Amino acid sequence: MSAVPLYLQIREIIRHQILEGSYPAHGLLPSESQMTAAFGVSRITIRQALNDLQKEGMIFKVAGKGTFVSKPKAFQNLSNLRGFGEEMNSLGYETFSQVLSKRAVRADEHVARQLGQEPGSMVYQIQRLRYLNREPISVDVSYFPLALGERLSNEDLQARDVFAILERDYGLNLTHADVQIDAITVDEWLAGHLRVSEGAPLLRIERLTYANDQPIDFEYLYYRGDAFHYRLRIDRK
Repeated sequence: MSAVPLYLQIREIIRHQILEGSYPAHGLLPSESQMTAAFGVSRITIRQALNDLQKEGMIFKVAGKGTFVSKPKAFQNLSNLRGFGEEMNSLGYETFSQVLSKRAVRADEHVARQLGQEPGSMVYQIQRLRYLNREPISVDVSYFPLALGERLSNEDLQARDVFAILERDYGLNLTHADVQIDAITVDEWLAGHLRVSEGAPLLRIERLTYANDQPIDFEYLYYRGDAFHYRLRIDRK
């Protein structure tokens, strides 16, 4: 007999089925009566499990029609400096990255200024396509000082966050980041990776991350406009 309450066990089973793709985004879940029969539990137990998943944003209910799987939506909490995987994995979402390219490039004026280097100097660029619950959610274009980027290029960037590697493996102390957000329309290259129409809205985030007050990671984060929101706590003083 498990000490874990039945509704929590059922919640995790349904979560796993959603994450593995048994129920696609906007797909209809079995009815409460069908789940009651399938799991051999009371309707109250099923409702407890579904209510938890609804609070997490994994499912939503439509009166008279049933319960549906939510389209995965990423968020950035601007009050904390966390990587994409760190933020989403802590909520139970599945994430991974596809490395699109990794190479040394000459820094344009903006990238060079952010990293404290001369325009035209060599930096290291890493492009990744980020997935949330197996849906493409963002394209990340990151720039690092050359030696650091070359070292990162040998790491498992599909499964691990850059922040985790920098802190745990390289012993760097990430202190803060400067963030700027604006809205743009998607070009052909981004549209192809994010599976949206050319000209669709995107959120572009520029983030410059510091370690011990030295800039080490400048990024353009391109998020699908239908699959991202940000959170910020503002205190009145």
